[in-house]
Amino acid sequence: MDEKVLAAQKWVNATYSNVSGYVRCPEDGHTGWSVMYSLTMGLQRELGISPVVANFGAGTLAKVVALGNIGLGWQQNQNIVKIIRHGLFCKGYWGGDTGVAAFDADAAASVDLMKENMGLARDGGVVQAKVLKAILNMDAYAVLSGGTDKVRSIQQWLNGRYWQKSTFSIGPTDGHYSRDVQQALMKAIQLEIGIAEADATGNFGPTTQAGLKAHPVGSGSSGIFMQLFSAACVFNEPIVSAPEDDQRTHFTSTWDSDIEGWVRGFQKFSALSPVTATGDYQTWAQLLVSMGDPDRPATGSDTAYTITPSRAARMYADGYRYVGRYLNEASSGGGSKMLEEGELATIFGAGLRVFPILQDNGRSLAEYNWDKGRYHGQWAHDQAMHFGFNRGTVIYFAVDYDATVEDMPKIVEYFRGVTSGLVSKGKRYLPGVYGSRNVCGQVTQEADASYSFVSGMSWGFSGNLGIPLPANWSFNQIKEYQVTNGSDVFLLDRDVHKPNSDSGQKTVNQSASPAADFISNIDHLYEVAQNYGKGDPNRLVMDYYRQKKYAGAQWEALIGGIDWSFIEYANDHGAELLDHFTDPFTGADLGPQHLLATAVGHLLKPNLSGAGTANEGDVSGWAGDLMTFYGDWRRDSDSYASGYTYCVECLAQVGVSSSFGHEDLIEDADGYLLARQIRLNGMSIADAVHVHYEATYGAFRFGEYFTHRFNNSKDTVIDAAFDALTTPNNLIAAGRAYLVLSTAKEGVVLPNLFPPDELREYCRGFADVLASRADLEDRNRAKYLANQKRSFR
Repeated sequence: MDEKVLAAQKWVNATYSNVSGYVRCPEDGHTGWSVMYSLTMGLQRELGISPVVANFGAGTLAKVVALGNIGLGWQQNQNIVKIIRHGLFCKGYWGGDTGVAAFDADAAASVDLMKENMGLARDGGVVQAKVLKAILNMDAYAVLSGGTDKVRSIQQWLNGRYWQKSTFSIGPTDGHYSRDVQQALMKAIQLEIGIAEADATGNFGPTTQAGLKAHPVGSGSSGIFMQLFSAACVFNEPIVSAPEDDQRTHFTSTWDSDIEGWVRGFQKFSALSPVTATGDYQTWAQLLVSMGDPDRPATGSDTAYTITPSRAARMYADGYRYVGRYLNEASSGGGSKMLEEGELATIFGAGLRVFPILQDNGRSLAEYNWDKGRYHGQWAHDQAMHFGFNRGTVIYFAVDYDATVEDMPKIVEYFRGVTSGLVSKGKRYLPGVYGSRNVCGQVTQEADASYSFVSGMSWGFSGNLGIPLPANWSFNQIKEYQVTNGSDVFLLDRDVHKPNSDSGQKTVNQSASPAADFISNIDHLYEVAQNYGKGDPNRLVMDYYRQKKYAGAQWEALIGGIDWSFIEYANDHGAELLDHFTDPFTGADLGPQHLLATAVGHLLKPNLSGAGTANEGDVSGWAGDLMTFYGDWRRDSDSYASGYTYCVECLAQVGVSSSFGHEDLIEDADGYLLARQIRLNGMSIADAVHVHYEATYGAFRFGEYFTHRFNNSKDTVIDAAFDALTTPNNLIAAGRAYLVLSTAKEGVVLPNLFPPDELREYCRGFADVLASRADLEDRNRAKYLANQKRSFR
């Protein structure tokens, strides 16, 4: 509790409680919108507005403008001076003595400091109308957790250059790209294009589009448009799929090689064509709005209309190769919105692939809850089975309205229900999400959606403003238009497809697992290892996959060397080293080299089940990843002071670039479980892989991992993680230093020298991330087993 905030709450309630429209704020000493709204309503009362409302709108701003600037010595209204002082306190600034009637030097100095933080010039602490509005909101003017100084510097630059323009508001300088920041950038571009102040609304209209087409940037560019373009680039970083050097860029007034490399990566990530590595119109548009250039090349589509042979031929001729169709829901006009019998054969026959969608209205928050999601998951499974969709098909579940930040908890619970419904049927199909960028990102992070189908053409949705394209996007819907095909007319949505993402299906009624190539590869390799006649075939198979990345001196010291004669023998007998395979349960792109290096580590250096310590086998998997991730955290510590927060927001999150990504955690869990099947259950590596990726065992990997390695205890995870990061064991300590330094910035404090309490909070973050995944799986497994019992009965 803050005593100054509490004093503000008590004063504003006591002074204005009887005013018409006034809403009391809680008297709890905690700052927030409630006290800011109450202070705003008090200001409105002093300005003669009745009834008062909880909004600092255009009417209130006009009244403050008419009042004039408030400067040193101003005392026309003592209550307005008190409102300013209390507002400053609630913003975290010193407001001075509330008993002093005049606006004095203490208040003026605080206003000057706040202005400097905003990016405005110090001017003796004068409170202009827009500054007073800024005092009475919850915008932050210091970097908040997860924000960056780089973004903050652009926010300050925008404020400083444009704040006095009539349609421009002073924005936050918290280091976070947001809807307000996106709108500020759009207005700045419009003003520089030459659009009148009154018309600079932030909308991406024809005049704005024409202005951007007239201002491409590239080699040799400099000046204001280069600054605006580079600002848009920074707001859209990082590019998780780009080479490390091109994932981030900088704010600049001059085109350089760093910007060029970043733009090339962004164009590839966004599937822009052609890739020009210049700031052309396509790139400007893609940086600024979710639909980008709606007329750019697109190979994907979706429609509520039945695909007839004639329509399929026309679509293929127009360059489309993918079409989204509905598993449910009748439609008026143009046939059934739902797939019709025989329609898939028509689609495939024309050379098109299909991706299925399930939408049951989905246009209000009231429709989203866990129970509805579970029902939809089961329904989607049954419908997909009816049409014969193959195992591993991604089904996109729709959120077809502008879901707000406040709506996200219920949306996430709905998708957790979807996953439960799919699991209850054996998890044959993968959950995808259709919705705004924010919906897709939040559902991916909190409910592990495999892929995102982004409703980009709804560019005015709040969920599409100030939010980059999610890393796991597969289709981006950019335009609806009418196709005239002879005498036939139908509506089609144009969708940009991201290469190497979900590519839908080109056949049905195929029984193979998405991991079939990997399973077959291990079968063959195990047979070769048996024929080799020397050594443990299980270890030989796993060591074969260590040969490129996990065979150096440090790895040999950690978990032993490799039989290189077997590597040569296996290569001579048709063995192949796969780079990746598709996980049947998440759609994640897994790396078998890391997976099997983890497995052999746990096989050769097993730790006691439930041990609160770490050994060499752990370092081959989760502990090693936690060490490199510690380096990530210390590198990013300016934005993330808390190790706990850094873990919760960045560790094993889909679409978040880190050294301990979502796929890494899957590989750590799977590697441990494969080794356990071999060591305790006597399976061969080939049989263990079959059980894990063909049966449903892998669907519950995190629950099994959490139970068997960590005794289903977060405290055990914390203790084991802390031990891994601090143990004096010479071998582990040497590996730890190497792994931390591989990702950290210079001068990093190694974890064994870091304050223990803060390090334990970092370990607690890892424990909570793992436990939350395990808990969700355990709930889904219980419902799956219950469903299996009902089916048996």
